Amino acid sequence: EDVIESCVRILHRGGIVALPTDTLYGVACLAQSTEAVEKLYEIKARNPLKPVAICVGDLYKVCQWTRFPQGLIHLLEDLLPGPVTIVTERSPSLNNTLNPKTSLVGIRVPDHKFIKDLTNRLREPLALTSANVSGEESSLRIEDFRSLWPKLDAVVDDGEVGTRYVNKTLQYAKEGSTVVQILNDGVSFKILRPGCAYENTVSVLKCKYGLKLTM
Repeated sequence: EDVIESCVRILHRGGIVALPTDTLYGVACLAQSTEAVEKLYEIKARNPLKPVAICVGDLYKVCQWTRFPQGLIHLLEDLLPGPVTIVTERSPSLNNTLNPKTSLVGIRVPDHKFIKDLTNRLREPLALTSANVSGEESSLRIEDFRSLWPKLDAVVDDGEVGTRYVNKTLQYAKEGSTVVQILNDGVSFKILRPGCAYENTVSVLKCKYGLKLTM
């Protein structure tokens, strides 16, 4: 609780925090703060045209910050919380300077107690991206992104993360979350990044819900 409250104070001041998720270490700020998001991009040396995902603490908030198709809400329960990012239409309540070149946004509910508790305490979404300089390897331990430490306002250490998710090449979760978009027709989907939960995500969407995978 003390760590969460410290992070809340830092984030409310526009700070950037590195924290554990179920897949990788991420760096995060308040998605509703334009200044903080700009700082996040600067720290990452991230292309300003490349969108950043948001993170919330439970499924209810997915509907608050996006326009996910109401007829498919039940589908979310089979994918979230977990190592999946859902790309869908953004809600008007989301900061319009976040990813201003697109009406879409990726949203995550990581299956990790700390980040869920933090986002639920904040009651607003985090802008969340991997804790590394853009183009470099993702981080499973805080030592993996040591070069970023001086630029961050806090680093939350939870040891090695991502070891629950092993893909067919026997690698841990360095591929990050699987990014999936449910298309507007409501009957098909695209995988925008295979990530570490590709097989399970495709199986759920195809076999349980009868959706068609398009390329």
